[in-house]
Amino acid sequence: MPLCGVVFDFDGVIADTEALHLRAYQDTLSDWNLSLSRSDYFAYYLGYDDVGVITAVAHAQGRVLEETELTQLLSNKSRHFETLIRGEDVIFPDCVGCIQRLSTQTKLAIASGALHHEISQILSANELQKYFEIIVAADHVDHPKPAPDGYLQAVAQLGQRDTTPAAGCYVAIEDSRWGLEAARAAGLKTIGITNTYPASSLSIADAIVENLDTVDEDFLSHLCS
Repeated sequence: MPLCGVVFDFDGVIADTEALHLRAYQDTLSDWNLSLSRSDYFAYYLGYDDVGVITAVAHAQGRVLEETELTQLLSNKSRHFETLIRGEDVIFPDCVGCIQRLSTQTKLAIASGALHHEISQILSANELQKYFEIIVAADHVDHPKPAPDGYLQAVAQLGQRDTTPAAGCYVAIEDSRWGLEAARAAGLKTIGITNTYPASSLSIADAIVENLDTVDEDFLSHLCS
């Protein structure tokens, strides 16, 4: 099938922010007598959006959050995260070259469990927003990852902006099994990158890479064939 587009995950693929998200969760939850260890975050929660993480952590520790409490926790987490990334250089260097290279060869999108304003803030600060046709964030879908909704929406929107038939091949680039599961459920070919987890944890991917230096049109076309 012809290559129609590439859909990037954001945290852990474009931006080296997984550890910063963890710190923001920890700072937020500690104020409510809740805790989240690094090992638990990477083992159980990393693939979920803010609502999913906070709700699941609270439930695991015997707390059922009221709507107002959840809203406050989400606001606090977003505020902590924005403080942590301010002035930080969080873009993976190999990703910049890959994005620039692929943008001349195919359509690009983002499907992420992060919030839209967080994604836009980091992309704009690094002059990368112009390369992406579509950004689908957690606050754009009813069911964030590991549900396939974000990828389905990204592909649908890319298909409307491209002369290539929508039945062609779309490729997702992900750093976690949750993201890979979401992309596969949406019918995309998948590349797992070992920025966050070892290759053994990404075994469901169609291809696994250590960095994005080798990901070009030939690599993607071979994956789609």
